[in-house]
Amino acid sequence: MPPTTPAEKIRVLVVDDITETRDNIKKLLYFEDDIEIVGTAGSGEEGVEAAGRLQPDIVLMDINMKGMDGITASQLISSKFPNVQVMMMSVQGESDYLRRSMLAGAREFLIKPFSGEDLSKSIRRVHQLGLSRRPAITAPPAQPVGPAATVALPPPAAKGGRIIAVFGTKGGVGASTIAVNLAVALREETKERVALIDANFEFGDCGVLLNLPTNRTIADLTGPNIDIDEDVVNGTMAGHASGVKVLLAPPRPEMAELVSGTLVKRILEILPKMFDYIVVDVWKTFHESMLAFLDAADHILLVSSAEIPAIKNAKLFFELSDALGYPPEKVFFVLNKEDGRSGISARDIEASVKHSVRGTIPRDERTTILAVNRGAPFVTGQRNLPLTQAILNLVRTFRKAMEETASAKKAR
Repeated sequence: MPPTTPAEKIRVLVVDDITETRDNIKKLLYFEDDIEIVGTAGSGEEGVEAAGRLQPDIVLMDINMKGMDGITASQLISSKFPNVQVMMMSVQGESDYLRRSMLAGAREFLIKPFSGEDLSKSIRRVHQLGLSRRPAITAPPAQPVGPAATVALPPPAAKGGRIIAVFGTKGGVGASTIAVNLAVALREETKERVALIDANFEFGDCGVLLNLPTNRTIADLTGPNIDIDEDVVNGTMAGHASGVKVLLAPPRPEMAELVSGTLVKRILEILPKMFDYIVVDVWKTFHESMLAFLDAADHILLVSSAEIPAIKNAKLFFELSDALGYPPEKVFFVLNKEDGRSGISARDIEASVKHSVRGTIPRDERTTILAVNRGAPFVTGQRNLPLTQAILNLVRTFRKAMEETASAKKAR
């Protein structure tokens, strides 16, 4: 770690009613040159008082304490001292605790026990978030005083994220694998901001395919009193090493019913402001929430295989898309796991569904299974594989289509 000066240290206040926990946190952070513990408190009341007196950058707040609990203390600190960032700590990781913490103003939720590395990384991440928000909180509006006046400009607004919904015609055609690898490939090829939504709310696999923990999911955004904004959504998304941010499906099937169509529509209002591309792994249903994803999508990647049941469902999907008024160019029809041994040609399939096959993805079970079992997308580090090249061709196809759509809009 590069040497730091005292002025660069992140100032931390630890609030926990157990002395051993406070001492352990001190030990975990002792060798972090850029982090300094400036005080400790043994109760929520003491924590609020110390936050006002010390004005730390970060407060590590235990959620369960006698007297004033961490939720109440965090609400007071967030309202009184907006430049102080609160990180909640708990031995319990239930979604209700996460929701309540976020509503109270907490920027991170750590489940005990945690490692020193996890703690220090979280502190630095939350501190950077606080610095990015601080000018908007503290600085008065800049007033130009003449032609040479310098005015602090806000970050550039997102140009409007493009949404790609990936829809499998039946289970087993590989739609989730394609969605995950498409999102990672978009990130690697464009270097732009990419989000992935696992919209299989009952049995989502994106977390497994990317080897991500499921302690934060879309279920944490449910509830009648949650004010969903960009910060809340961003805090709920999991970060992947590729740079893709992932909004995971609920951890248990029975929680799927918590995700309403209204919530989905709100998420689709927010994410295009935050990301350049949003890839959605859409579940094979036409419930309200899934229709919201399909309606909002700039393009739908319809994934099938050269099998009669999958082809039959592809035909039904196109009939439904026509009934919904989707323009023909919105749907990209691709064949996955293609090896030429099914006895059904792409031309036969096109004649059946009355739509063109826009691309094929070769069968490579060994690569796919290894990638799934390792939780590592096959497009990363294996660019010469025919399988990877097929995904990269999809990326180029979508980018070209979106550029053509944007040009057409400008010409109108």
